[in-house]
Amino acid sequence: MRRLFIRSIFSIILLLTFAHVVFADDSCQTNCTYGLSEAEINAYPSPAVEQIYPDDQLLGDRLYRRVNEAVQIFDTPNGNVTGGLDAGFNYVTVQGSQDGWAQINPDQWVLADKLGGATVSRFAGVKITEELPYPVAWILVNVVPSHTPGTEPTDGDLAILRYTLVNIYDSVEIEGWRWYQVGVDQWVHQTKIAKYLPVERSAEVDTHKWVSVDLYEQVVIAYEGTTPVFATLISSGLKDWPTNEGLFHVYVRYPRTIMSGAEGQADFYFLEEVPWTMYFDDDIGLHGTYWHDGFGYRHSHGCVNLSIMDAYWLYNWASDEFDFTVDSDLGPAVYVYSSGVYQ
Repeated sequence: MRRLFIRSIFSIILLLTFAHVVFADDSCQTNCTYGLSEAEINAYPSPAVEQIYPDDQLLGDRLYRRVNEAVQIFDTPNGNVTGGLDAGFNYVTVQGSQDGWAQINPDQWVLADKLGGATVSRFAGVKITEELPYPVAWILVNVVPSHTPGTEPTDGDLAILRYTLVNIYDSVEIEGWRWYQVGVDQWVHQTKIAKYLPVERSAEVDTHKWVSVDLYEQVVIAYEGTTPVFATLISSGLKDWPTNEGLFHVYVRYPRTIMSGAEGQADFYFLEEVPWTMYFDDDIGLHGTYWHDGFGYRHSHGCVNLSIMDAYWLYNWASDEFDFTVDSDLGPAVYVYSSGVYQ
């Protein structure tokens, strides 16, 4: 598998990305004036992107359920035991129910009271349809902005909700931390923001459609040639199960697939019907996720978790990059990198 490391150009890319933002004077100590004016902000009050909205029919086409403990599997309700599922991080899809039993597959039934709920995320990314006048970012937690960088919020001010996409109008560093202006007298600490930072297309990217995965910002961007067309938040691998950096290609994909691992260990997991999966690095892939809503933070055993809406969009967008008329498994390039040091 070919690897691509171009860390040396990141500082240049970041400077170019933010070149049109007027940065505040970091050396200012007292009576400082930070940020853009109200008139300048009101000229571009919201990001110039096209939001993808959740499709209830798509999100609700499976009944996902958490398996709360080890269970036996029966061939019929009150029938014969034909198997079992050890305790772990396990989810199944329920196809029917009868008298306190849940059917999880043909001729496979479990007691319904062994199953818990699952909340499918309604988060979705955005299409990039034009050049953005300002850099954009997602708010990662419900946050009350400060009136000036480096200060506490004012009691009674309204919070900006998690997953809100905002413009970054200005930036200033205070005591080693970056603060971003996201509105009139609204400043947010860097740890509460995930930025959209397009990267330069490398000559080694050999497909027209390709995807970048920024492990630091936890953001995926889809490109056509050199043009970004889509961006969203992800959840990549945790420290003990990292997502590998490098240049890869999607080599196989499935609209639905089973994922499991760590059998016999404390972190055993079994996930039925994982949607819109595109494998690019052995058993690491981009795929839809119905078991958490923690996008913007690392969460996985190495895969790149996306919301179901985002995985569906990427899966369909990538379709014409595969040539099914020839014996080839070459799909879109996937470039995985870190724009910073993830703490």
